[in-house]
Amino acid sequence: MVWIFNPADIIEVPMKQSSKKLRELTKAEDQVMQILWQLKRAFVKDILDKFPPPKPAYNTVSTIVRILVKKGFIGYKPYGKTHEYYPLIAREEYSNYYLNNFVNRYFKGSFQDLVSFFAKENQLDITEMEQMIKRVEHDLTKDD
Repeated sequence: MVWIFNPADIIEVPMKQSSKKLRELTKAEDQVMQILWQLKRAFVKDILDKFPPPKPAYNTVSTIVRILVKKGFIGYKPYGKTHEYYPLIAREEYSNYYLNNFVNRYFKGSFQDLVSFFAKENQLDITEMEQMIKRVEHDLTKDD
């Protein structure tokens, strides 16, 4: 039996977006997501090409991508036996989730404690702290 696909008949497979509760990504999953957020849409080969040497095996990247599909982080559009993948979760959405999780785990949910720790550990002086405050104020007014 021979299957013939007309490109016009190929449809995008909808995936559940963030109806799933976000979970923290493994290091390997994060690497794939960073690349996919950069590329916007990609085949496994495109993702693999963006890895720095030594590159993982094609099957390794393919497996990680399939896991991310199951977790609801990635959607795909089928083209016969191959798939074009795209992020379902925005980088900003995951970054916000990850940072809030981090602050809750290590700083009892206090961003003030995080900034204090960061300033102390990096020996920031008052001028650097004032520059950070100005940057935050600018970013906050820019979003309005």
